[in-house]
Amino acid sequence: MKPAPGAAVLAYRRRGRAGGTSKGVRSVRVLVVDDDQRLAAVLTRALSEAGHAAASRHTGPDGLREAVLGDYDAVVLDWMLPGMDGPSVCQALRAQGVLTPVLMLTARGQVADRVAGLDALADDFMAKPFSLDELLARLRALRRRGVSLAVPVVTLGDLVVDGGRRQVIRGGIPVELTAREFDVLLLLAQRAGLVVTRQQILDEVWDGESDLRSNTIDVHVGTLRAKVDRPFGRSDIETVRGVGYRLVAEPPP
Repeated sequence: MKPAPGAAVLAYRRRGRAGGTSKGVRSVRVLVVDDDQRLAAVLTRALSEAGHAAASRHTGPDGLREAVLGDYDAVVLDWMLPGMDGPSVCQALRAQGVLTPVLMLTARGQVADRVAGLDALADDFMAKPFSLDELLARLRALRRRGVSLAVPVVTLGDLVVDGGRRQVIRGGIPVELTAREFDVLLLLAQRAGLVVTRQQILDEVWDGESDLRSNTIDVHVGTLRAKVDRPFGRSDIETVRGVGYRLVAEPPP
């Protein structure tokens, strides 16, 4: 008999249904590279049950080859692997220009080991044992960073949104934003001139976790206007009543 989904997976599914649509949890493609085949199977099954597409490899060279050739949104990479260890795999990926976010797993818990993993150009680090809830949360965060890196700089007139550096400049003046504010602005900037629905914002920025009936999005858009528009005499972030928001694409007069 197939084991029942764990509590973390069930909770993740419920968060997806909270938005009233199957799109509440945005599917991502994840590659799991771990020589512990039992753990790799558990992770891929849990990710699949949470609505994601997951594949696994069990050696360093196989993981490197699949990560280079496959189209993945994130790689979960074990430190100790036969043929080539995790840090070496990560460094080889970066050397080949592969910027797929990497979450490195290890039984090592010392600060020096975490530093070594990050120095190998991994994006995040988790020590074993870990909770599935935390793993899913970190993968969602890595996917958001990956989207930011995919379009490094968006320039709209005097507004510059730098996804790679997570910086905003308007009229030559840096604008300080919170992480969520930046993610909302980047999404609007990437789709400038188009209407971005509230559901799309929830899917992309909050991964469907926030109740669509809440005023969370309104609050963040309001603070964006107070920081990015009004101080510069602009009103580029428009409300499309009953639908969502649009960032005007035309340069200032």
